[in-house]
Amino acid sequence: MGEKVKIAIIGGSGIYDPEIIEVLEEKEVYTPYGMPSDSIKIGVLSGKKIAFIPRHGRKHQLPPHKVNYRANIWALKELGVERIISVSAVGSLRTDYKPGDFVCTDQFIDMTKNRNYTFYDGPIVAHVSLADPFCSELRELCIRSGKELGIKIHERGTYVCIEGPRFSTRAESRLWKNFGADIIGMTLVPEVNLAREARMCFVNIAMITDYDVWAETPVTAHEVEKVMKENVQKVKDLLVKFVPQIPDVRSCKCGKYMDEAII
Repeated sequence: MGEKVKIAIIGGSGIYDPEIIEVLEEKEVYTPYGMPSDSIKIGVLSGKKIAFIPRHGRKHQLPPHKVNYRANIWALKELGVERIISVSAVGSLRTDYKPGDFVCTDQFIDMTKNRNYTFYDGPIVAHVSLADPFCSELRELCIRSGKELGIKIHERGTYVCIEGPRFSTRAESRLWKNFGADIIGMTLVPEVNLAREARMCFVNIAMITDYDVWAETPVTAHEVEKVMKENVQKVKDLLVKFVPQIPDVRSCKCGKYMDEAII
């Protein structure tokens, strides 16, 4: 297969085409879990070899609960990926986390209901630690890059992941807010779980598109799309700045958690 691709970007809503990447080839990767969301584009970004896959497909044809997360992570692993940069659109559960801001997520609460959460369905069983779900090394580089660009990026944020594809009721939104969640979305889980099981580093760049309905203003898909378009250029600028700072050799713990997970 030639030189391994060590870094991957998973594009979320609004990020379907890697315009900032000089695409060299496109691969269809077959997995034991079926087909990934789309073919994987491999190219160069700021001197680094990169794999790119749009989470929802290039035409946004896959809703959050139908994304084949296991196939996506497996396919990236097959290509040699060690680090994943996940980009996602989220709602805010705090007045000071405003539409247009970014969050470098550091914790999550899982409220999904019907997804495939693990590669270890038996007879091999694994209980992997997710106490610290995101790569500390990548988070530090991401935050620093955002600040250098003047992007409003919050250094911490707890992401509550709901099943979707509908938005929350007002009662649910108030509940998530009282839980201590800061942002809300539909795609982080089980992407982050599976990346940990695959011994990958994982960082989530969350783009805030709206205030969730605790703020008494019902969210609409059109409102989300409008703010998302405004955020797309900012996230591209962030990736161009962030990616070349990623060292070739990992110094974090992300590849070692599975050593103590398998029973």
